[in-house]
Order: sequence, then structure tokens, then C-alpha cells
Amino acid sequence: MSDIIPYVESGTYVACNNENGGVIECLKKDGIVDLDNGYQSVPEWISMKALISSWLEEALIYELWVGSDGNSVRKIYYPDLAWPIGKVLFLQQVRTVKQQLGITKENSDRREEEIYNRASIAYRALSTRLGEESFLFENRPSSVDAILLAHVLVTLHALPETSLLKSKLLEHGNLVRYAEKLKTEFVEAGSSSSIPPFPSDPSSSTPRKGPSHWSSKPKPKPKREKTEEEKTFRRRAKYFLATQLVAIVLFLSVMNIYDISEPELDNEGDIDFD
Repeated sequence: MSDIIPYVESGTYVACNNENGGVIECLKKDGIVDLDNGYQSVPEWISMKALISSWLEEALIYELWVGSDGNSVRKIYYPDLAWPIGKVLFLQQVRTVKQQLGITKENSDRREEEIYNRASIAYRALSTRLGEESFLFENRPSSVDAILLAHVLVTLHALPETSLLKSKLLEHGNLVRYAEKLKTEFVEAGSSSSIPPFPSDPSSSTPRKGPSHWSSKPKPKPKREKTEEEKTFRRRAKYFLATQLVAIVLFLSVMNIYDISEPELDNEGDIDFD
């Protein structure tokens, strides 16, 4: 799984997002800053936060796990896992997400249309509220700006170009400009000190080495004959990969978690080893 945990650092103070309530609540409890001071009783602030935390969050979860081939979530959550294990865990999570969203074989088309329609409504409402301002409320940031920024950046940078949710977001240029401006001012500006920049590719958790421009025809390296020790290691690695797959399938079967007879996985749950 990905070992990159979002955090905020200021001097010797660090607030990690895996703490109870996340970064925003940690900053408030520790007396650093209360982003929502004076907003909790503002009806429009409450409704905007509810839109992002329900309709847009639902749409993003659907797109990542159900409405895609799984490449995005693999890069984000488990880039280092062996393919068979990642595939099994992906299928299990797809099943869980479908249950959470109330999706069945009978209503899948209707629920998909409903999810994307709600996302469109939410984007229009947020775009209208923002206009050309720097923040959603009173020209100062709140937790609504934080969660909207996170949603927009993930949608823009983690989802593929064919994403329907991304295309709906791109219809609202002010939301895209708003997110890119905040990314530049608050995320990338802090990268020179302690806050890491948001990567354009979720899988790029380690810096690339070497020059940025490469020759189109690199010189081929001379092939080296593998030693008997290396050949033995490769054979053992293949056996280990196979036992990983068998072990996890047996575990999920025994614990009654992974049930291939479930109707939701009849079509999309088959594992393709091509």
C-alpha cells in the first residue's frame, strides 16, 4: 500500500491526516487554526460542504472503483503489490463499493446516471458560488475549500483522460483555475521547505534520476549471462508469487469474504490472466 500520508508541517509542529478527524481537526484541537470559525451556522456553507462530502465523494469513489479498469487506484493505493494480489483486492473493494452505493445488476445503469447527474449539479452549484473569487466564502479559506481542493486535484491528476467525472469538472473553468491557483500558492510553494508537491502522476512517489531529455535511441547495454544463483532466485520468485495468490484466495474463501458466486461479480469480477 502507499506509504505517503498527507500532512501539514510548520516548524516543529506536524499534523498527519491519519489522526482522528484528519489534518483539519488536528489543527483545530491543537489550537493552531480553526478554519471554520464562524461558519458552522451559515446555511450555504453547510450545504456546500454537504455537496462535496456526499455527491462528489460518491462520484469519485464510483469512478475510481466501479467506473474504471482499476489502473488509477492501483497507482494510488497498492503500486508495489504483486498483480494477482492487487487484482483480487481490487475486485473485493469493487464489491464493497457497490454495496455501499446500493448498486446491483438490475439498477446499475440507473445508479450510474444518478451519480453523474448529482456530480454535475454539485459542480454547477460550486462554480456559481465561487465565481471568480479566490475562496468560496468571505475571501478566506475554510475546510470547504480544503476538501474541494483535494477533490478537484485528485479528479484532474489521478483520473484518466477518458474519465466522465473529469470531463464534467472541466466544463467549469473557474473551478479548475481555483484549484490550480491554490495548488501553486499553498502546495507547491511549500515544497521548498517541508510540504511535498502534489504529483501529476500518483505513482511518482520517488524522484526520477537522470536528465529530463533522453536520446530517442539509447545505446543498448551488452547482455550479461545470468549466473546460476540469479536463475535460482528468479525461479523462487515465481514460486513465491504463485503461493501469494493461492494464500490470499484461500484466506478470503475461508473468511467468507471473497465469494465468486455473488451475482455482482458474475461479469465484471472474473480475473483475466492474459
